[in-house]
Amino acid sequence: MKTIKLRKVGNSYGFTIPKELKEKYNLKEGEKLHIIENEDGFTVTHFNPEFEDWAKTFDKTNQKYKNTLKELAK
Repeated sequence: MKTIKLRKVGNSYGFTIPKELKEKYNLKEGEKLHIIENEDGFTVTHFNPEFEDWAKTFDKTNQKYKNTLKELAK
């Protein structure tokens, strides 16, 4: 567990990510991070949760129309 400090940045607030985590998760300057609220607080992630929903829907469609897509690919 890492401890970070919340700082005032203009009219907003921000915090810094330790270098080890930046390197471990291959984060780049300017990259968007997502804040997901949960009952214990929040999670900061570089993974876009909306993409997961899209991927699940795409997978269901592929399964449903598997044979049709196979025929169209010929």
